Amino acid sequence: MTTLAAPEVLTRCRALVRPALQEAVGRLHPWLGEMAAYSFGWCEVGGAPAVTSGGKGVRQALAVLGAEAAGAPGRAGVPAAVAVELVHVFSLLHDDIMDGDPDRRGRPTVWKAYGTGPAVLAGDALFALAVETLADAGSDALRPLSAALSDLVRGQADDLLFATRPWTGPERVRPDEYRAMAEHKTGALLGCAAALGALLGGAPPATVAALDRAGRHLGVAFQIVDDVLGIWGDPLTTGKPVHGDLRERKKTFPVLAALDSPTPAAARLARLLESDGAPQEIAALIEECGGRTAALAEARRRMARAETAYELRPLLDYLLRRDL
Repeated sequence: MTTLAAPEVLTRCRALVRPALQEAVGRLHPWLGEMAAYSFGWCEVGGAPAVTSGGKGVRQALAVLGAEAAGAPGRAGVPAAVAVELVHVFSLLHDDIMDGDPDRRGRPTVWKAYGTGPAVLAGDALFALAVETLADAGSDALRPLSAALSDLVRGQADDLLFATRPWTGPERVRPDEYRAMAEHKTGALLGCAAALGALLGGAPPATVAALDRAGRHLGVAFQIVDDVLGIWGDPLTTGKPVHGDLRERKKTFPVLAALDSPTPAAARLARLLESDGAPQEIAALIEECGGRTAALAEARRRMARAETAYELRPLLDYLLRRDL
């Protein structure tokens, strides 16, 4: 088990995984490969090398740490890291289209840069490549990935349906429904990454299952922290406009927790959400109703549960506190 701090762990794992990830992407049709490379932050539109660093590689790191938890070298988890990262980016390409998000990490999303049809096709290619990668590693690894993908799609469906439901009344979205959605949409793939790394490292079933549970708790915390950043985060750091989630009236955990509070301000908050209330005023009311505090408390509870998997601890505090 490494004693490096989280940024060093992420850097080490990215360096281990990137050659295999690039080799996999290099097998794609050149046009699809360019879109994939763009989505990873490796190039600009047209193929010129990019100056952006891309994502942090959390899922890659979880797969490598999962292998090391089994007593195997980190490279044993590389096929899992590649497959899960490919599925993650596939889901982002489609997610950005469904949400209509024009930007990610401070630059145009793939559908804005290349078009909707090409972005869908690139996502499909990445998913097919993920399956191929794990099939080469052994058929036992495909079942966990398939289960995680089913959960991810279920969570995405719930998230889209949340947008159609009212802010108040018996049909409103409850915080416990949001927790279940976040576990499926975000937690399933994080759990899968750690579990697959352990599986390829030869871990016993109990260890594989424990890492999957820990990753799922980590995913809920990760999603909730993203929700907090979506309201109060620094746009220079997040790459998203300030109060962007409130302008889009997204049903995120801080908002739902605030609406569920017994304070008189919760009713005023609901009225503003149902109208064209100013995002600054809405953000202040969410905080007044305890939404921000409740969200961070829930994230910490989930992190505490994830800490039962000692191998994942280098990443936990870092992921909870990032940019807050």
